[in-house]
Amino acid sequence: MSNVILARMGEVTLKGLNRGNFETQLKHNLKWRLRGFGKLDIYQSQSRIWIEAKDPGNPNFADSKAAYDIMNAVTQVFGIVSVSFAVKFEGDFDSIREESVKYVRELLGEHPEYKSFKVETRRGNKNYPMDSQEISAEIGGDILEAFPDLCVKMKDPDFIFNVEVRDYNYVYSGKIMAHRGLPVGTAGKGMLLLSGGIDSPVAGYMMASRGMPLECVYFHSHPYTSEQAKDKVVELARIVSRFSGTLKLHVVNFTQIQLDMLKNSPQDMITITMRRVMLQIAERLAKQNNCKCLITGESLGQVASQTLEAINVTNEVVKMPILRPLIGMDKQDTCDISRRIGAFETSILPYEDCCTIFVAKHPKTHPSAKDVEEAEKNLDIAQMVEDGLKDVETITI
Repeated sequence: MSNVILARMGEVTLKGLNRGNFETQLKHNLKWRLRGFGKLDIYQSQSRIWIEAKDPGNPNFADSKAAYDIMNAVTQVFGIVSVSFAVKFEGDFDSIREESVKYVRELLGEHPEYKSFKVETRRGNKNYPMDSQEISAEIGGDILEAFPDLCVKMKDPDFIFNVEVRDYNYVYSGKIMAHRGLPVGTAGKGMLLLSGGIDSPVAGYMMASRGMPLECVYFHSHPYTSEQAKDKVVELARIVSRFSGTLKLHVVNFTQIQLDMLKNSPQDMITITMRRVMLQIAERLAKQNNCKCLITGESLGQVASQTLEAINVTNEVVKMPILRPLIGMDKQDTCDISRRIGAFETSILPYEDCCTIFVAKHPKTHPSAKDVEEAEKNLDIAQMVEDGLKDVETITI
């Protein structure tokens, strides 16, 4: 008998002939994420991934409370739907009955408030002489006999007791929900335009959930933006990396470029010209780092630079696809995701970035191609892009 972690796969199981590639990447990502928890066996069977300690004395598998940190780490790996802490053992049906009663006794010792339950069985071994319903009925009867204060409740019971019959037997109760998605590394890499706000870290998280490795670019305007603002973005990149894996943050010195815009471009078009230069610099960095697309946190109509007209005139300066995963989302939904991934409290720290310092008081909300031409006629855009690519600081996170 031993303790194991059961991780359930989600969307990966819907794949066809390339499913094996997704499963291999998922196991690789789990090994990388769990490298600090001792020597582990990680293997896959049907829609499950099983994680076991090679060392019987591994403290992370002592009990469900000791396993919290490793289970939490598993939930942050995209491709996993949920995680449970289970007891694994061999034996016939009498062994399952015995271990089930033993497990429930320990569970009730921790949760004396539990009064109702139901049994759910998954029979991975189709040659087993009993079907799932028969196993559930027998085990449920044993639990009722051993604990007469309990009652069976099929809808919203206090706890669900799970039995899985495979090459080995498993019993467990409860699960921790994960972030679903696809394993990072199964899609091409993207360059995220990361600011200090709420939206862009969420956009990065969402694209990582589709299997996309990330790099980030941040536009820093020292001394108009402080070192605390930069530190804030580094921390946001670190939060995103919990889900995306190791990433590079490219810090662009944007101060002189913005000052030149402020001096030589109409005030109501500053935001648009700034975005156009940012995208061109980001595209060049993306090509240098083998990224296939740009990613922004824009949401349609949220601010003046995010109208359809503004998006169109910024899109036209780059050839690379620009992905906007938040484009149709409500701000509250974005905030909810930000809180869920642990980024919100950092995002709202009062350190302004270059997009808020140099924002126009009355920006043009429906800019045309003619407006852009007029706004940029006194700007050397090509030189601005080259200047932005000089002395880029790259931080590996």
